[in-house]
Amino acid sequence: MTKNELQTNDKMDAQMKRKESFFASIGRLVAVICVCAATAAAAIPEDSTPQGVFDAMRESFQSGKAKGVHARYQWDLSGPNGGEWWIDVNDGTYKMGKGKIDHPSVTFIARDKDWVAICHDQLSGTWAYMTGRLKVRGDQGVARKLGEMFP
Repeated sequence: MTKNELQTNDKMDAQMKRKESFFASIGRLVAVICVCAATAAAAIPEDSTPQGVFDAMRESFQSGKAKGVHARYQWDLSGPNGGEWWIDVNDGTYKMGKGKIDHPSVTFIARDKDWVAICHDQLSGTWAYMTGRLKVRGDQGVARKLGEMFP
């Protein structure tokens, strides 16, 4: 083999090793994600439902954090305990109910069990959002404000 052929082979070997390393890293990441998701789902109390989450939110409202905020939140949750819920925040006060709200500022779309897991700190909002388990439509800043008003 010529020197150029040897260099080409060395480059190809290095590229193959990088690809193998990349795919091995992805495989490890997928395994960790699956284990974490399974662990999180198993740690949620069996009787937790989206309705329970919304009931708890009523008790945690921070009116001071909602001063000057005018936002309408909509949830579309699928699954056996799913449904539609809304919250209308208006300058330090709020109203909450089931069903649809007109012209929401933000809509959250998720499976019922994933929303419950997020609210029980089993899946962080960023984690759920990045994996597609939580879809957020609308103003992202207004979406983040929800956690301040309902910690």
